[in-house]
Amino acid sequence: MTPRLLLTTGEPSGIGPDLCVQIAQQALPCALTVIGDPELLGQRAAQLGLPLALRCDDLGAAGHCPGTLAVWPVAKAASRTPGSLDPANAGYVLATIAEGSRACLAGRFDALVTPPVHKGNINDAGIHFTGHTEFIAEITGGDPVMLLAAPGLRVALATTHLPLRDVSAAITRDGLERTLRILHGDLRRRFGLADPHILVCGLNPHAGEGGHLGREEIEVIEPALDRLRAEGLRLEGPLPADTLFLPKYLGRADAVLVMYHDQGLPVLKHLGFGRAVNITLGLPIIRTSVDHGTALDLAGTGQADAGSLEAALEVAIALAIQSLSLDAPQP
Repeated sequence: MTPRLLLTTGEPSGIGPDLCVQIAQQALPCALTVIGDPELLGQRAAQLGLPLALRCDDLGAAGHCPGTLAVWPVAKAASRTPGSLDPANAGYVLATIAEGSRACLAGRFDALVTPPVHKGNINDAGIHFTGHTEFIAEITGGDPVMLLAAPGLRVALATTHLPLRDVSAAITRDGLERTLRILHGDLRRRFGLADPHILVCGLNPHAGEGGHLGREEIEVIEPALDRLRAEGLRLEGPLPADTLFLPKYLGRADAVLVMYHDQGLPVLKHLGFGRAVNITLGLPIIRTSVDHGTALDLAGTGQADAGSLEAALEVAIALAIQSLSLDAPQP
């Protein structure tokens, strides 16, 4: 089973095109297709001094040959200048994500991998855009949950990009139950874990210290966990975030659910920045992404590190193989 992966180019003025060209130089255990502007890829390859032969036929049907790229052409980028944002590129960026998502949903490809986009630039074009995850979910359906993974650690988020003052109100029993069911289900379905063990952070310091430092643990988190435990989910918590990430806890866990973005991601990125992967759970398609931004200052310089994209491709390949094996006819 050779997985068919579809890779977007990300923000044209950032390092996304650089990473596509760099990854094309490697031998990969998949059929890789890039969806984007062929002229952008050719121009960036020339700037980086890397060989690149482009083909626009037989997409996803063969393995990958180093130094070549299969390209699914979309509308050309308005501007291809490295390091210089242009709101006119917003339509191009969204077209690559939208067409790529629909192609995966239709079964033409087994996974979608996304380099970084610039949310501010898209919003500056007058398009309301909160992020890749929400945009892909609107197209494919599903109920997305953000999971970031680094070697030895998986961290899922109960809330994502919210101001800190809004986090407490956003954490509800129903919301936690939904998130944990999706996390549990995809750890089984996508990762092949028969009985995943999930650690759950409290919201407050010391997990509320019995209500003296906040009552969210008592009134919201613990009742949600009790209900799910009664359904058979193996959950531990709520645990204080300042001690949960010690080896004695992580050594027996398959994933951690944190209550807000900066409660868990600093730990994960300290552990594995540049090798961490963003995985969107709860979708009908497989989608992975890098753990960094557009790095405008590095675009076109040859200094971009492709490590996170390599990791995102590795995870997408593994998840796709797991999915293909489940779909394969049984003897």
